[in-house]
Amino acid sequence: MLAVGWYGWKTSARRAPQANRAMGPAAAVEPSSAAFFQAQLPDLGGSEFALSQWRGQPLVVNFWATWCPPCVKEIPYLNELAAKHPKAQFVGVAIDTAPNVREFIKTIPIDYAVVIAGHQGIGMVRALGNPAGGLPFTVLIRPDGSLQDATMGLISPDVLDQQIERLLASSGV
Repeated sequence: MLAVGWYGWKTSARRAPQANRAMGPAAAVEPSSAAFFQAQLPDLGGSEFALSQWRGQPLVVNFWATWCPPCVKEIPYLNELAAKHPKAQFVGVAIDTAPNVREFIKTIPIDYAVVIAGHQGIGMVRALGNPAGGLPFTVLIRPDGSLQDATMGLISPDVLDQQIERLLASSGV
């Protein structure tokens, strides 16, 4: 039975989409916010939204999906932190579809900006320093566009709170 399980895993892993596989060390690049600021993504109403409009602001960017349990778990924490730190722009980038997100927020509201990236978001996550493309992924971006902190996986609200405090202090806001 163990051999059958191993064979099934090995076969399915070979067929997995490239977006679901970690990039090897040769493909690693220096993390940069350029892909984030170059993107134009729809908001929940379907209107195209230039992410460059947030250039020059301290940003807390959370990549998430409705089908990701840790992503769902951290949304209330992010809502609280967004309310506590109004000088930081919080952005939720959904690696999902607009209908899924609209249905989701009926149950769990999101109190900050949300844009829909779909599969395009995986490339953004990788450009920001997460080569595996895993979710959730939270990045703090300074007003000059440099990356301050990045968290792969479920955030610790206390740690993220301290990171946001440092972001705002270094931004002079």
